[in-house]
Amino acid sequence: MTAIDYMVNLVLSGILIVGAYQFYFFTQRHPMRAARQFHSAWDERIPFVPWWSWIYSFLYYPAILYLNWLVSDARQFTLLAFSFLMLLFMQMLFFWLLPVSTPAHWRSINTGKTASEKFLLFVQKFDQSSNCFPSMHVSVAMLTALHAAPSLGAAAFAFPLLIALSCLFTKQHYLIDLPAGAALGWLAHRLYLWLLAA
Repeated sequence: MTAIDYMVNLVLSGILIVGAYQFYFFTQRHPMRAARQFHSAWDERIPFVPWWSWIYSFLYYPAILYLNWLVSDARQFTLLAFSFLMLLFMQMLFFWLLPVSTPAHWRSINTGKTASEKFLLFVQKFDQSSNCFPSMHVSVAMLTALHAAPSLGAAAFAFPLLIALSCLFTKQHYLIDLPAGAALGWLAHRLYLWLLAA
């Protein structure tokens, strides 16, 4: 592909990311039923470490956009983008039909005194406490890693690992959200491989 092709794909990827989040916010505002909360002593033991908020937000999008440089042709880009849309649809079913939220006291830990805490408060203005099961951050990170693994090898999986840790230490997610999110990302990648081989 040419430099122009990569530039167009990068712009399209940005538009898709922004557009996809409108569906995320729609399910957050219009759940089918009241959100449930999980109660686990393991989750309560995990400390709040606000500097992980930078990993949670700023590692996320560049890693996804990096995939643009790994595609070899227009068909692969189309199917790759479609795999993220399939993942979004699966996530929406959970968020809409089986909403789960984190406990209110997890957010009250944040005093907003440091730059990391202030940034996390800013993120939480848009990202409410619901839509947490399965973790969309982890599902997208896992799908991204699976797409990148043929080029980067096992190092690609450092991305979902760091994102998973950031989900826990920012108190944005329960432990159970993480493997559930990873499983959805894996499923979306299997569907992608099936379409690619068709």
